Amino acid sequence: MKLHDLHPTPGSHRPSRRVGRGHGSGRGKTAGRGTKGQKSRAGGNLPAWFEGGQTPLHVRTPKLHGFRNRGRVEYAPLNLGRLTETAKGTLVTPDVLAHDGLIGDTKLPVKILGVGDAPKGVTIHAHAFSKSALAKLEDAGSSVQRLSWPDNAPIDLVDAPREPKKKKKKSRKAAKPQADAAAPDGADDDSTAPAGADAAEEPAEAADNPEPDGGSEPDA
Repeated sequence: MKLHDLHPTPGSHRPSRRVGRGHGSGRGKTAGRGTKGQKSRAGGNLPAWFEGGQTPLHVRTPKLHGFRNRGRVEYAPLNLGRLTETAKGTLVTPDVLAHDGLIGDTKLPVKILGVGDAPKGVTIHAHAFSKSALAKLEDAGSSVQRLSWPDNAPIDLVDAPREPKKKKKKSRKAAKPQADAAAPDGADDDSTAPAGADAAEEPAEAADNPEPDGGSEPDA
């Protein structure tokens, strides 16, 4: 085989389309661009998301309507009223609830809600309990066990109590300088006495020893 005998496989290489070469080129007078219009002109390309001037899709789509919690856990709810006729001493688990048709399946964690009367003397295993359900079950003498998801392992129902926050006491250091400023330095205890006390004592002494305005008269 010679070098000049090498050629591509038939059909793998096709010559480029030569457009805009007139009537005899086989591509027509308008070169496949149609008659007039924005796309028939040079430089008239439009972006792929352009919709002809109508409201585009990204504007028509609703946005910012509400809040979606990404950490939300979807439960299979079950009211206590559906367990009222459960026999005393029965162990209620998610598998038992699914077998009896009280929940659809066990693909979702089970949460017990407090609507209805609580069964007496039963043990309920579930993944979550409402506060009202826990109160009713406690009053009915039933016990509960919370399960983890998805391994259904038993966990403690009541978490460790949190210590109450201590209130900060206001310091009295700020009030002390104000009290010191109110009393001037070097002030004696007598300063608290009324100003007219000394003045009142002087007239009393003068009354005991009266003296005439003109002095004592000479003896005759």
